[in-house]
Amino acid sequence: MTKEILGNIHSLESCGTVDGPGVRFVVFTQGCPLRCKYCHNPDSWEVGTNKKFSVNEILEKYDGVKEFCKGGITVTGGEPLLQMDFVTALFKEAKACGIHTALDTSGVLFNRANTVKIDELLKYTDLVLLDIKHIDNEEHKKLTGLPNENILDFAKYLSETGKPIWVRHVVVPGITFNSEYLKQLGQFLAGLNNIKALDVLPYHDMAIPKYENLGIDYPLKGVLPLTKEQALEARSYILQGYKSVKDSEHK
Repeated sequence: MTKEILGNIHSLESCGTVDGPGVRFVVFTQGCPLRCKYCHNPDSWEVGTNKKFSVNEILEKYDGVKEFCKGGITVTGGEPLLQMDFVTALFKEAKACGIHTALDTSGVLFNRANTVKIDELLKYTDLVLLDIKHIDNEEHKKLTGLPNENILDFAKYLSETGKPIWVRHVVVPGITFNSEYLKQLGQFLAGLNNIKALDVLPYHDMAIPKYENLGIDYPLKGVLPLTKEQALEARSYILQGYKSVKDSEHK
C-alpha cells in the first residue's frame, strides 16, 4: 500500500485576492531556504513544524469555501518546492476536479540537471507566480542569503516550456528601488516569452509586530514603506528596460 503524502502546512486562507487570477483558496506551506529581509512570515521558515494535512483534507477545506474561491487554489509558502511531491499530488487531484492551480515560488530549488519532479508538478500547474527577489546576484545574496542563478534559470526554463508566469517583484527603498537594477530586471524579462502579468509589490513593514513576538530582530528597521507613487516609478523603470530590448530587436 502506498503511503499517503502529507504536507507540512503553515496556514490556509480563503478569499485571497492577490495570489493569482480571481478570488482564491491559498495554501501556505511550511519551510523556506531563503531569509528575505522583508519576509512577512518568518514563522514559516523552519522545516517540519506546524500541522500536517493530506491532499483530501486540503480539498475538503477548499470544497467548503469554493463558492467564494472560484479562482482556484494557490500554493505558496514558505517555499512550496521544498514539498514538491505533496504539491504535485494536490494539484493532480485539483485538476481532476477542474480546479485552476497556481504555484507561488521563487524557484530557488530549481535544478536543470534533474527536472523530472518539476516537470511532473508543472504538468498540473496552470500558472506560476514567480518571485524574483533581486536581479543582481551579489545583492540577492545580501537580501535573501542565497544566490539567484537557480531563480533566473527557472524563469528561462518556464519560458522554454511555455508555462505561463506572473512575475512578482518586491520593491524596497535602498535595496531594489534602484533605477539601474529595475531596468536590468526589465531587460531580463524581455528575454522571456511567457509573461502574463507583472506585479510590482511595494515594501511594507506590517510584519514588525510578528518579529517582535517571535523575538527576532527585524532586518529592515527604519526602512519606510514604499509609496504608491514610488511603486509606479519602479514599474516604469522595469518597463523601460523591457522596451529597450524589444526596440533593439526590431531595428
